Amino acid sequence: MKKSNFFRIINLGILVSGLAIGGAASAQSGKEQKIIADASDAKAEFIRVDGLLNNLFRNAYGYVIFPNVGKGGIGIGGAAGNGVVYENGSKIGMAKMTQVSIGFQWGGQAYREVIFFETKNDLERFRDNRLEFSAQASAVAATKGASANAKYAEGVMIFTQQKGGLMYEASIGGQKFSFRPF
Repeated sequence: MKKSNFFRIINLGILVSGLAIGGAASAQSGKEQKIIADASDAKAEFIRVDGLLNNLFRNAYGYVIFPNVGKGGIGIGGAAGNGVVYENGSKIGMAKMTQVSIGFQWGGQAYREVIFFETKNDLERFRDNRLEFSAQASAVAATKGASANAKYAEGVMIFTQQKGGLMYEASIGGQKFSFRPF
């Protein structure tokens, strides 16, 4: 890869992260409407890539879709994204995800993430801002048939789908979430 392309990717990752970290606006702002529309598109893309995910979207008690997560790092890394939270298929609020990691990492990327909640209790844990993922949490890359054998772990199931960029990574870190109802 050319050096200039690499720096464009890093700059894109930093720009996306900076935009995602921006302050929250009031209910149903133009920014929220854009995130809601992007979440709808992301859901359709997850299902297009793996049709079996449609069953998870229908049968999960709730889920949160982060349609645009920006990630970047050189040694120390970070990621951030905003999303929409659903309970029984209905929008109930907005969410914010932040991630910090340390270890061998270099580059930047953009991806989507969906987290399914098995029960009301699992969604409540998220809504009460008591859900954090550590290095032990594992996400499944959403590819054709990937969801066929996926199982809930402690009431949650995570899928990611890369959108662009390039990231070399062997690091540990964690994700933290915040929820704001409509």
